[in-house]
Amino acid sequence: MLYWLSGFSDGGDLFNLFRYITFRAGGAFFTALIFGFLFGRPLINLLRRRQRNGQPIRADGPVSHLEAKAGTPTMGGVLILGAVILSTLLWARLDIPYVWLVLCVTIGFGAVGFADDYAKIARNNAKGVPGRVRFGIGLVIAAAAGYAAALLHPDELSYQLALPVFKNTLINLGYFYIPFVMLVIVGSANAVNLTDGLDGLAIMPVMIAAGTLGVIAYVVGRVDYTEYLELHYVPGTGEILIFTAGLIGGGMGFLWYNAPPAAVFMGDTGSLALGGALGAIAVSTKHEIVLAIVGGLFVIEAMSVIIQVVYFKRTGKRVFLMAPIHHHFEKKGWAEPQIVIRFWIIALILALIGLATLKVR
Repeated sequence: MLYWLSGFSDGGDLFNLFRYITFRAGGAFFTALIFGFLFGRPLINLLRRRQRNGQPIRADGPVSHLEAKAGTPTMGGVLILGAVILSTLLWARLDIPYVWLVLCVTIGFGAVGFADDYAKIARNNAKGVPGRVRFGIGLVIAAAAGYAAALLHPDELSYQLALPVFKNTLINLGYFYIPFVMLVIVGSANAVNLTDGLDGLAIMPVMIAAGTLGVIAYVVGRVDYTEYLELHYVPGTGEILIFTAGLIGGGMGFLWYNAPPAAVFMGDTGSLALGGALGAIAVSTKHEIVLAIVGGLFVIEAMSVIIQVVYFKRTGKRVFLMAPIHHHFEKKGWAEPQIVIRFWIIALILALIGLATLKVR
């Protein structure tokens, strides 16, 4: 919205700053951060009043969680979403359709997560909205996003899969493009949801991944950078950097209250929304495969659950002491902050590897 102030510029005044994506991304970051600090404590107090027993803790989870995390309110993802939506609407160019694509996916998955959290609180049970219902709605949202992306992308990129490193290679997915996008977005949303099991574990890797994808979006949206790096140019995606800057600012505001011991959990409201957002950004920028690298920690968490379930059904035995894999390390005696910080380090390393794909060819 504030971009339109640049129309009052004569080229050498304060209004001219609003032309630059980097300046507006900084504004989005601080707007979201201040939003988080201002409304974090009032929101937590409200959630505590509304949720007398806090988030229901899974009975089959680690025993320590039943004591240490009992009574902690959930739905803290509302704080992140509020910060992201406000900062994006305020600082991004609203005539760029990719901004709306990412926002709509984020809000859509956030609504699904909110319904799930609400059902858990209302029933005082760890089971909320049935998994098939959540999964089905997520597929519909992702399918709509895939169709929109196919229409928005340049003709030479529409329905195509771009490969990192092999930068001149495009694979025409044709009718399989929409199902592929559904897999990317829904898979990303659920992978982040599975990772959100310890205080601060999910939000920092999400911010790291968002920052990395934001840089990629900015680069892919500039014709000079794409020519130099031999990347596929997707005009307009640079504005996604403003969304990711707001996500990082809002995430920091949330982490202030979510750091161990957490005063609030993001819940499915936050984890599904943020995971869906990462998937939508990757689809918009034609970097779906790079997302699997940048968000490799989420992939590991999701794969640990899949492996555990499949192996147990076949043999009656378990590969991990408990899945997702962060609970495995809890069972091995690792302290929660130790697991969280080490997983943060892994997420950062994977993000740097993902960024390196921009140059390697």
